[in-house]
Amino acid sequence: MTAPADATELLELFQRAQAAFTDRVDAVEPGQWDLEALPGWTVADLVAHLVGEAHWVPGLLAGEPVDDVATRVPHGTSALLGEDPLTAWESVADEALAAVAAAGDLTGTVHLSRGPTPAHEYVEELTADLTVHSWDLARATGGDEQLDPALVHAAEGLADRLPTDGVPGLFDPPVEVPDGASPQARLLARFGRRA
Repeated sequence: MTAPADATELLELFQRAQAAFTDRVDAVEPGQWDLEALPGWTVADLVAHLVGEAHWVPGLLAGEPVDDVATRVPHGTSALLGEDPLTAWESVADEALAAVAAAGDLTGTVHLSRGPTPAHEYVEELTADLTVHSWDLARATGGDEQLDPALVHAAEGLADRLPTDGVPGLFDPPVEVPDGASPQARLLARFGRRA
């Protein structure tokens, strides 16, 4: 995905992806937090991953070095979620959204562990991660697995940039999909998910 026509479009997509994830976190039943969401990750771990990711956003978009930001991000599922996972997610999501909005035209650079990255590309990646993990969370908890078509389309940009054999520890290699598969099924397959 190239840079959007304007940063307002990307901000709106990011906000929609956050809202979709919030809905699915809100739907998690008390007894579902220990269910497996992904290999090696419980539902709680998955939500904590997105909480942790959101903690990074303000500092990175402000141009801070990744090591400096890392010192302020809590570590571990319990530390990230506290007593109320929904509240933990909503408060940090609000801060991340405010940071994206404050970043203006998203023409700056963020300093990630892999090196300097255009800010708009970073926000695209955050949006795609929220979108795919919304499906993961819904699949694990019996929730709504239907993704917003606009978010599916936006996430295709990151999917197109993935190596053909996946990214070890982050994304599984793509899985086969039948001819005529929906855009959502094709996207999820690109991220190694079987819809």
